[in-house]
Amino acid sequence: EYAGRADQQVKLRGFRIELGEIEAVLGAHPAVGQVAVVVREDLPGGRGLVGYVVPAGNVTAEELRTHLARRLPEYMVPVAFVLLDTLPLTVNGKLDRRALPVPVVTGTPGRAPRTPREAVLCELFAQVLGLPQVGIDDGFFDLGGHSLLATRLASRIRTALDVELPIRVLFEAPTVATLAERLGALDRVRADRPTLTAGERPEHLPVSFAQQRLWFLGELEGPSATYTIPLGLRLTGPLDTELLHRALRDVVARHEVLRTVYRSRDGRPEQRVLPLDEVGPLLTVTRTEGHDEGAHATAAAHVFDLREDVPVHAWLFEEAEETHTLVLVVHHIAGDGWSMAPLARDASTAYAARVHGEAPVWEPLPVQYADYALWQRALLGSVEDEGSLLAEQLGYWREALAGLPEELALPADRPRPAVATHRGGSVALDIPVDLHERLRLLARAEGVTPFMVLQAALAVLLSRLGAGQDIPIGTPIAGRTDEALDELVGFFVNTLVLRTDLSGGPTFAELLTRVRENSLGAFAHQDVPFERLVEELAPSRSMARHPLFQVMLSVQNNAEATLDLPGVQTSPLALEADAARFDLGFTLTEDFAADGAPAGLSGTLSYASDLFDAATVEAVAQRFVRVLDGVLAAPDQPVTRTEVLAEEERHRIVTEWNATGHAVPSTTLTALFEVQVARTPQAVALAHEITEFTYAEANADANRLARLLAERGVRPEDRVAVLLERSTELVVSLLAVLKAGGAYVPIDPEYPVDRIGYMVADSAPRVLLTSRACVERAGDTRGVEVLL
Repeated sequence: EYAGRADQQVKLRGFRIELGEIEAVLGAHPAVGQVAVVVREDLPGGRGLVGYVVPAGNVTAEELRTHLARRLPEYMVPVAFVLLDTLPLTVNGKLDRRALPVPVVTGTPGRAPRTPREAVLCELFAQVLGLPQVGIDDGFFDLGGHSLLATRLASRIRTALDVELPIRVLFEAPTVATLAERLGALDRVRADRPTLTAGERPEHLPVSFAQQRLWFLGELEGPSATYTIPLGLRLTGPLDTELLHRALRDVVARHEVLRTVYRSRDGRPEQRVLPLDEVGPLLTVTRTEGHDEGAHATAAAHVFDLREDVPVHAWLFEEAEETHTLVLVVHHIAGDGWSMAPLARDASTAYAARVHGEAPVWEPLPVQYADYALWQRALLGSVEDEGSLLAEQLGYWREALAGLPEELALPADRPRPAVATHRGGSVALDIPVDLHERLRLLARAEGVTPFMVLQAALAVLLSRLGAGQDIPIGTPIAGRTDEALDELVGFFVNTLVLRTDLSGGPTFAELLTRVRENSLGAFAHQDVPFERLVEELAPSRSMARHPLFQVMLSVQNNAEATLDLPGVQTSPLALEADAARFDLGFTLTEDFAADGAPAGLSGTLSYASDLFDAATVEAVAQRFVRVLDGVLAAPDQPVTRTEVLAEEERHRIVTEWNATGHAVPSTTLTALFEVQVARTPQAVALAHEITEFTYAEANADANRLARLLAERGVRPEDRVAVLLERSTELVVSLLAVLKAGGAYVPIDPEYPVDRIGYMVADSAPRVLLTSRACVERAGDTRGVEVLL
């Protein structure tokens, strides 16, 4: 049991800090008399170090900060300093920590940039985070940053400062001040890195790697709704359906990928961008009697023929004069989660312009998706070229995923079929406000993102449910590594395999450190398309399961896709998903109150109907929340002690299922058998191969053998060794020993001869009951009466 520490070491943002070391360096300043450094929980940005100083001369907080920054790493520099006349003491002369005043943190968030580089970084931080301004001491992740935004920030830093920023560096130096110092030591953008621009196109346009896999699956499995993205909206108000259709055509004209079909040439897919006049109707208008969920579900499950159909279509259901439901479906080959927001924004702009009788005016897109597909191949290079980005990153993944389990053992209700049907369902997955608050506090304290906390908790859950200690989890990553792609509709999302090692019984805090290291390594090598990774690693392929992982975790940070149509009120409409790409898919969205406070996480847990029933998956969802609660409450407890079961489940297993007490008659087994013989003498009692014994026959044989054993001297409590093969004779023999009052010692004839000889000698039986076929296995039987 952990009683406490005898030193002053604390853990803050993933770092172990000795407060006495900070006090010693601070006390070495000539203008410092007394000093105390403490961790406070009540700072505006959460837990942080505060230095309390009794000056011995003229000194400012800024001078103290500079003094420490020259001698200690950034994470050991207090976020605030308080100058006091004296340090408050208890009656015993010790520091009275409760009497230390709460610092007024004014210098930290508002410190202005001191150099041109800091000024650029402050502007980029603010742009990516959507904030009016950022101070040089503000932490990127403390302000709401996450891995998706970190990728966008790295892209903008590459463009603005010509520096390659690994995501790991941003975690190590999350403030503008510390990052500005690190940038000078980072690599410049490689001179041979291709620039993403709209350039010359070959006659035959290749697809991107992500598109290639979807095309292949379509050819292999046939057209299906497995890889489509439906968007449902309720529209209330005067809606012009003709103008809505024209607005959709405007959007399709703007984004080439939405009017692209995919044809095969020499067994390989190619993009063919259709001119707008070859694009058929994009909107189907239907009048329904009120809210028709069945019609909505049918529209959401629309199947595209990628060779002939453009990958987008919309259905408008007229329910009343000014009440409509819009279902917009995009095939994944032409879009991803991020794409839905710019698609909806462009549709809103186009509709507003058409209402005024004008064509929409947009900022021209710097590139189209076909340009991206060409650039992606140029960027990655060839795997045969050892200096290429593809070869370098594949080397990392080969090592990171070596020995990966082929398939996770999940608590399925049914065996996995030979070919997955991709039929699925979903249940609600909600994490309450208090857990959300504790999750973000722990993430900040351990220097990780909320996603990493969720990933670690999910790995603990899967392990505790029997999946082992090596847990691979898939997660989507935006894949928009160049800012030219920010407003473009297309399939850019990539999939990373995050491997979690739970061996050795780590605490949850220790597990977070492992997760952080593995995640940062994966983020740094995210350019390799998942499809190419599968091709190169060549795992055991099966049409029954997803390769490399079977469980997906997705925390949605994409902007919400909303239509802003003049005079029309819109609200989102949930569409039931009935396609399952993975065994289990955890999808969550962080919700925040108007003041930015955590408001819980909401989402769904989707599942493959081939394997699971809805009730089983609901239990898994409840257990995930329970595990998260447990690890957040006790991050220093070994994860092997994390409770998975609810109290009622534990009571059912431990108490109810073990409540086997019942009245037992005061009799013997042989007497009970005699009663059954009298009740059903002609019923079959024993069957072996083609031989059958009725109760009467078995009882008669057992009685004859029992009398023979008694004649050979077997008395109550005497042992009889029974060396017989599995047969009806074996069962009759055991019953006969009991009828004679003896105790049988069963010996398997398949045991080694030495083992059989030892058991016979050690048990010292009155009789060895065996057969001619088995007696030779008994070895030396001198001193023991043998009955064949």
